Amino acid sequence: MKSVLIKCGWLVTLDPRIGEIKGGELLYRGNTIEAAGRNLGASADETIDASDKIVMPGLVNAHMHTWETALRGIGAEWLSADYFKHVHSNLATRYKPEDNYIANLMGALAQIDAGVTTLVDWCHNITTIEHAERAVDGLLDSGIRAVFAHGTAKPIGLETGTPFTQVPHPRERIEALRKGRLASDDGRVTLAMAILGPDWGAWEVVEHDIRMAREFGLVSSSHTRRREDCVVPDGYTKMAKAGLLGPDHNLVHGTSYDHADLRVVVDNGASLTSTVLVELHHHIGDTMVAAFREAGGLPSIGIDVELYCSGQIFREMQAALLFARGKEIRNNAARGNSPLKAIPVKSREALEWATVNGAKAFKLDGKIGTLSPGKKADIVMLRADDVNMAPVYDPIYSIVEIAGAGNVDTVIVDGIIRKQNGKLTFDEATLRRRTGELKESGARIMRDGNYRVASARG
Repeated sequence: MKSVLIKCGWLVTLDPRIGEIKGGELLYRGNTIEAAGRNLGASADETIDASDKIVMPGLVNAHMHTWETALRGIGAEWLSADYFKHVHSNLATRYKPEDNYIANLMGALAQIDAGVTTLVDWCHNITTIEHAERAVDGLLDSGIRAVFAHGTAKPIGLETGTPFTQVPHPRERIEALRKGRLASDDGRVTLAMAILGPDWGAWEVVEHDIRMAREFGLVSSSHTRRREDCVVPDGYTKMAKAGLLGPDHNLVHGTSYDHADLRVVVDNGASLTSTVLVELHHHIGDTMVAAFREAGGLPSIGIDVELYCSGQIFREMQAALLFARGKEIRNNAARGNSPLKAIPVKSREALEWATVNGAKAFKLDGKIGTLSPGKKADIVMLRADDVNMAPVYDPIYSIVEIAGAGNVDTVIVDGIIRKQNGKLTFDEATLRRRTGELKESGARIMRDGNYRVASARG
């Protein structure tokens, strides 16, 4: 296997035993990191001069509905009710398997381009096994590391038979994927279950879905919703009492949850993913990244949907950090305390939300999240001399507060270079053709749904 030595300007490992090293070196062989430190004295088949770059772990986007890529930006001025009306009750029902493929391929490539090496693809427009298989094809063809979270369609208001809230996750699809090409947890694309959970599904469905996920050894993930709309009130407390809530379950949003709810989640070891930009866009309650942290949890972050906002985790990370800092400062003042003497949320924490914690939420922290020997070579390099980046005094500050997707020079996933010198290594002619197919897919879906994008001019 080929060995590669990276000579770094700044090496940010997030491994507490190694830390951050100016002028550090990183050695990987094949798809595995062998050493990280200073002056390794290692020989390698190839040496990469990254002396003008920050070398860091690849970002983890812990929640994204990648199937909606062809609908980017159409919901920029929507509220929640508009999303359910236009997407789940209309446009989602127009998708064909090939629409899932092109959306996942192009959405995943965009994530790589923006420094993401691992994507949790929460795919909840699946109506047939073909939709699922083509969605997986898109992830595989992109080269990204991904968790394919198989979901089911949620045709709100369109039920002609049993309401979707009463329908258990389809065993035949999970079995086909788990006994097929997603049988291994060691592959670049692995399987999870995107389930209704107690906020969206009946209790019998919750029990069925969690037990099936555990039978197949899968992480399950569920959306939360406004408390007054929950199908099973106090559902997560009920899950905990039934032994159904644990480290193998991931909640998304939780913006209507109070401290007692979060205590149940934290005490049972479950994870929570905030999608801050979308939640600030139209959720009624606060994004939970600050409250979950305060309760002792380890927040992770994701994009959710690109209908409303950017798909860039750098922007999500920055928004999450600013919200958490502001919330802590306001909470401190509201309690009548003296002004804080130090910033309450450190920059390093935010970077961990976008790396280590996202990996841990989906049981990948033994493989990714830090640049540690023995872990996978999922590596991102940022140009430190870009006009918006220089000078770099502390690489953590530069990554979290300053950097953006435009500073991503190189992305390595599983030891393979997927972006180099600021450009994707994906075949350019194929990329142009696929971009055209994405446009055609979005236009057809909206035409079939008789939907026209409202003008920003009002």
